[in-house]
Amino acid sequence: MQPTLPVLSLLVAAAVHLGFQLVVTAVVYPALVDVPDEQWREHHDRHSRRIAPLVVVVYSVLVVSCAWVLWSGPTLLEWGALAACAAAFGLTAVVAAPAHSRLGAGRDPVVLARLLRADRLRLPPWPRAGRRLRTPYRQITVSAGM
Repeated sequence: MQPTLPVLSLLVAAAVHLGFQLVVTAVVYPALVDVPDEQWREHHDRHSRRIAPLVVVVYSVLVVSCAWVLWSGPTLLEWGALAACAAAFGLTAVVAAPAHSRLGAGRDPVVLARLLRADRLRLPPWPRAGRRLRTPYRQITVSAGM
């Protein structure tokens, strides 16, 4: 059985989201963690301005693709994919976006640790590679007393 166009669109959107999330996890957030306190607001504001349009595009395409699959009558496997997308979107909307709003006012190790935990949950637990990607987060989590 060949995948339908809605399923193909969801596969492409999910792959784009995965690539985006890998870059955020492996490059963007570790770079933010390394910013000195006195430069935090400037760097975080710049990060937020640069990444916001990309977040809007990536998540919009993902939401439209999920809606298309939902409208087309998903199979059990497709329901699983929809649930994974909903979890990533929910974590972003409920945890990551509010954390970034609070971090815009200044560096807060507790809020930063919460953001990094949410980030780990948005990325599937890849064997070995996931452990390497998550190494910097252990450092911030320990320093924040979490």
